Amino acid sequence: MTSKIRVLRVVARMNVGGPAVQVSALATGLDPSRFESRLLVGSVGPGEADHLDLRGRGVPHQRITGLGRAPHPLDDARALGQIVREVRRFRPHIVHTHTAKAGVLGRLAAMRGRVPIRVHHFHGHLLHGYFSPAKTRAVIEVERLLARSTTRLLTVGTRVRDELIAARIGRVGQYRVMPPGVDLGPVPPRDEARRALGLPADVPVIAYVGRLIPVKRPDRLLEVAAALSSRGRDVTTLVVGDGPLRAETEAGARAADTPVRFLGWRSDIEAIYAAADVVVLTSDNEGMPVSLIEAALAGRPAVTTRVGSAPEVVVDGVTGFVTDASASAVVEALERLLADDQERAAMGVAARERAEREFSAARLIRDTEDLYEQLACALPAR
Repeated sequence: MTSKIRVLRVVARMNVGGPAVQVSALATGLDPSRFESRLLVGSVGPGEADHLDLRGRGVPHQRITGLGRAPHPLDDARALGQIVREVRRFRPHIVHTHTAKAGVLGRLAAMRGRVPIRVHHFHGHLLHGYFSPAKTRAVIEVERLLARSTTRLLTVGTRVRDELIAARIGRVGQYRVMPPGVDLGPVPPRDEARRALGLPADVPVIAYVGRLIPVKRPDRLLEVAAALSSRGRDVTTLVVGDGPLRAETEAGARAADTPVRFLGWRSDIEAIYAAADVVVLTSDNEGMPVSLIEAALAGRPAVTTRVGSAPEVVVDGVTGFVTDASASAVVEALERLLADDQERAAMGVAARERAEREFSAARLIRDTEDLYEQLACALPAR
């Protein structure tokens, strides 16, 4: 090809989380001398914070009515029609979809518009922890069908890829692992961050950053906080995020008289990591959690359950600990880190060095540009 490669990116919604971070980096970071790109997004749902408002101002995008998360036949048909029209106007060489619903509608629109290259990005998957067995089987069947007409399937980590292949979604040769890339703003000094958040300078602080939904197991997080408190640990837990389980989780913390502070979504996420001693993740299912990458970039070790590709971010015993999916295992790992300042500091340094090397936004952009050019090189000039 001699002209710019045109890329149409489609994402269901830009709620705060890993997909929004990756999409924002790609929407603004591709080399404009080689690529022309557009971004189609849906609207966030009730109780969700919009990454474009909190941390993504300036990201060029176009809203598509009905492209939000919740399936609805009329909304989905309306959204599909809008995406098809944008495909015909823009005439992209590549349609790159992110998240499940956008993956369905975006790829259908690409097929209808005869887009030669179709890329879908799995930032995780819905194979367990989200739906009933019957609905999960239906999701798998849809993904299998769509994979047949997809040029390349991207996953954030090797375990996510392997689980999708085991479900017979796509062929091995279609897959490429594309880890997240993250830029974190300046991290303030620990004491300054704690003053701004009203936290004592000498109290151990653990932080959870993420949605409050069943698969993330905020109930397990409360168990962890309560267990630390019952063992005489004067630990404050920060919960940064929101979701349908927030009210229930707050009520549980009050009932257990556990020192947990609920901060909602924050635009100053760097201050949260700076104030924390350890970041924790208690999920039953994950892709590759960006919160763990951000914590590492801030020089903080993490404790995570062994789910999805989280162990590809946290190197067990080196940059933190990876545990079984139980409150007792998470508590044991947290106690070890909180009790040993030297080990905690060393793990934080190792985490930052590895994250800067493996998970930078510059690396994500470079790898994506290389992929696009590789895929487009066989296309005739337009």
